[in-house]
Amino acid sequence: MSLIDSHCHLQSFVQKKSLDGVLSRARSAGVNRFITVGTNLDDWKSYQSLAHSNRDIFYSVGLHPCYVGRNWSKDVEKIPEYWDESTQPVAFGEIGLDYFHLPKDKIKAAEIVNQQKKCFSNQLEFASSLCCPIIIHSRNSFEDCVSLIDQSGLDWQRVVFHCFSEGKPQIQKLGDRGGRASFTGNITFADNEPILDAIRYQGIEKLMLETDSPYLCPEPNRKSKNEPFRLREILIFLNSYFDEKLHTLEELIKVNTEKFFKLSG
Repeated sequence: MSLIDSHCHLQSFVQKKSLDGVLSRARSAGVNRFITVGTNLDDWKSYQSLAHSNRDIFYSVGLHPCYVGRNWSKDVEKIPEYWDESTQPVAFGEIGLDYFHLPKDKIKAAEIVNQQKKCFSNQLEFASSLCCPIIIHSRNSFEDCVSLIDQSGLDWQRVVFHCFSEGKPQIQKLGDRGGRASFTGNITFADNEPILDAIRYQGIEKLMLETDSPYLCPEPNRKSKNEPFRLREILIFLNSYFDEKLHTLEELIKVNTEKFFKLSG
């Protein structure tokens, strides 16, 4: 058993001093490696420290759209520093656009969208200079995300839309460009057929799984705080949708994740 949680957020477990138990439960479920994804200035250093002290933890750095404020450029200016250090990120992100959490006031919403787009474009420009994967956050903003990535000239083969919640037409657009999606516990929710159609269309040759812990706990525990050990529950749920034995599917997903994030086997 050997799974990689390709997208989780370990900061809340660090703060509550519960990380040891979280990692132990994950390893008991065969989840042995973790990519903890940076979202803002407050977690970047913490994740770098975790990766430095634990060979099974990798990290990324990026400014999440929900943390983009008027002074976002000051935070973004600090990002290149992490690629100058010995323990470098394995990916850049998560970056992108989020229109789900916008205020009802249309003027304020438009201002936030404008800030997010400027910040996203700025980070994409830096991403073009890197040789690592780019993790995209897209919520109610798929077309704008795709458009800005197209405009940036970024190599789409390095792009993953994490926690994919769209359908077949959208994943077809990613695939046509060379990009991919990763999937989390939302595939177990009710009315999830469009996401499953997207998974089938993309196929197992690009398939990667994530928990997005502590969010999006799979059914029937949706109201619980999510943890990396539940990646195996997501895998077992998904197994019935592919004509592969469980251990074969597990190995394929592990290899896909290793190759995309350039992790050693």
